[in-house]
Amino acid sequence: MAHVIVQVNGRPYTMQCPEGEEAHLRDLAELLDSEVQRVKTSVGNVGDIRMLVMAGLMVADRLSEAITKIQALEEQVNGLREAKNAAQLEALEVQASLGERLMVASERLEVLAQHLGK
Repeated sequence: MAHVIVQVNGRPYTMQCPEGEEAHLRDLAELLDSEVQRVKTSVGNVGDIRMLVMAGLMVADRLSEAITKIQALEEQVNGLREAKNAAQLEALEVQASLGERLMVASERLEVLAQHLGK
């Protein structure tokens, strides 16, 4: 495990994370710190624990919105896949029907050619 010192609300916190995840942990701490700064700007100093809870709730709200958007996009993608599959099936049906019509037309032309050849 790697040790990383992050800053939240101007205070250092030593955290552990898997090797290679240090930059990601720092990014997460910066995100939390930016939310803490937004809380401080809007309500002032309300105590570290309350401020961190409020900032955590703001981050959770953003996460909830992102999850909702992802679910809507997944539904949209599924709908597009279904539409694509339906269009492919319809194209195959049209192709088969066209093939049958060409076969019938070809047979008629052969009959006509035989009658004209007589």
